[in-house]
Amino acid sequence: MLTLKCSKCKGKLFRYLKIGKGEVLKCYKDRITDKFNIEERGECLVCSVCGNKIGVDKGDYYSMVSKSFKYRGAKENKQR
Repeated sequence: MLTLKCSKCKGKLFRYLKIGKGEVLKCYKDRITDKFNIEERGECLVCSVCGNKIGVDKGDYYSMVSKSFKYRGAKENKQR
C-alpha cells in the first residue's frame, strides 16, 4: 500500500494499492482506498489544498503527472 503526497504542499492525497514493480505512472480507480486532499476538476485530478495538478482522468485510471507527487510505502510484487 502506497501513500501519495503532493510535492508542492506535502499534503496527503490518497492511499493506493500498487501491484508490481516500477514507477507510478497510472493509478487505477478501483485500487484507490482512502482519499484525503484530492478532488476532480473537469478531467484533472488536483490537490484540494494548493491546486497542484496530480493527474488526468482516462476512464478506468488516472494518468499521473510524475513530478507533482511523492509516495511512500511498499509495493505488492505479485501480478494479478
